[in-house]
Amino acid sequence: MAKKSGMRELLAYQLAGHGAHISFAAAVKDFPLELAGRRVPHLEHTAWGLVYHLRIAQWDMLEYARGGEHESLPYPSGYWPKTDGPRDAQEWEQAVRGFGRDLKALQRMVLDPQRDLYAPLRPDSDWSLLQQATMVLDHNAYHVGQLVDLRMLLEVPVRDW
Repeated sequence: MAKKSGMRELLAYQLAGHGAHISFAAAVKDFPLELAGRRVPHLEHTAWGLVYHLRIAQWDMLEYARGGEHESLPYPSGYWPKTDGPRDAQEWEQAVRGFGRDLKALQRMVLDPQRDLYAPLRPDSDWSLLQQATMVLDHNAYHVGQLVDLRMLLEVPVRDW
């Protein structure tokens, strides 16, 4: 029992960006809105593209974990913004807040002792909450790392590791 509890706590901790990674919150903190849509040579995504993608992809994975009738967005068009930058500060903030809200929801699911980390999430799949959570962790770490690299190239230091 203690091992399952330890696994839950470790997953929640790592989902938050702790351990070997920087958190999403630290990666977006004080990011200048005027640079959110700026392109950098040889990089495919803008900061807005990464924030939008992180938010939408995590939401999609959370909804899958919740079960029900969720149907994923078309890939890849449904997971990336159509513009280089957000329309305004409100759109940026909504994406950042939405990411945080969905991350907390996933952490609550992982920490819930009533949820079996190893049981299939759906009757038609062997995919478990543990697998879903580690996929979110891996996906977020990858793209948050890209966001940190982009910050450095735009000369926007990251202060809160």
